[in-house]
Amino acid sequence: MDKNPKNRETPGTYMDAWVKDIEDLFEQMIQQQRAKVLRLAREALPFLSPEDVLNPDGHPELKAHPTFDYEDGILAGLIAAQIAFRAEIRGRAAASPGLESQGR
Repeated sequence: MDKNPKNRETPGTYMDAWVKDIEDLFEQMIQQQRAKVLRLAREALPFLSPEDVLNPDGHPELKAHPTFDYEDGILAGLIAAQIAFRAEIRGRAAASPGLESQGR
């Protein structure tokens, strides 16, 4: 995101860029954490697919893994934060006519 005030066209454009940057950051962190969780799951069960990791309760070996549950919880927290951020942006967009374009 360009932080130079001269390159900002309007406050809405700046906010659109800021929201997109935050969304991109969440996506990057979530993808990185998903990869880490899959790697840890495959330490315990090498045959697991990414879909299998979405429902770890069917694999008791994952509960026995020393760090899988912790890292899976971090992933869940990142996803929850992304959802909360999107809800906040939508709420602000609904309350402020100048932010309609941000209500993703």
